[in-house]
Amino acid sequence: MQSAPAIQKLLDELERLPGVGPKSAQRMAYWILNSDRATALRLAQAIVEVKDTVHFCSRCFNYAEDDLCEICRSTSRNQQLLCVVSEPRDIPPIERTAVFQGVYHVLGGALSPMDGIGPDDLRIPQLMQRLGSEDIREVVLATNPNVEGETTAAYLARLIKPLGIKVTRLASGLPVGGDLEFADEVTLGRALEARRVL
Repeated sequence: MQSAPAIQKLLDELERLPGVGPKSAQRMAYWILNSDRATALRLAQAIVEVKDTVHFCSRCFNYAEDDLCEICRSTSRNQQLLCVVSEPRDIPPIERTAVFQGVYHVLGGALSPMDGIGPDDLRIPQLMQRLGSEDIREVVLATNPNVEGETTAAYLARLIKPLGIKVTRLASGLPVGGDLEFADEVTLGRALEARRVL
């Protein structure tokens, strides 16, 4: 059955979202259609606002509304402990553990020669600059426990160790091939507490 052009346009846009197939898009579209105008406008405004106001932190490349993100601005964080993650979405699950009290550096991806992603495509130069200019004593490599994440961690360890900075990796407990954003707090907390030197 053919949908009205406006509905089809909405369905097409919703299906472009990651993990959203035709049925999920249809459920969301009908929810929007059945909501009052104010609800639909709040959703639309929230999307526009996040696109207009959120950018990358100038220091760690997490999402921020100011020049620095909340974590980089915090005076209670351990500035000598740096956790390296692949994407900004990897930070919230680590934060939910309440185990890690340091700061972050977001690479913007992971090494993947098969996909044409090399060291120059990530924020590795910015990481090395931070390590040279800030008093960082330990770097926790918290890339995903998959082939790309392990490759990235090994590459970074080789770069960082000659600087005399302690390099650790999240311990076992995280499933191989999994993503940090889907890990539960207990497993991720144990992995952080039992991190190992590379």
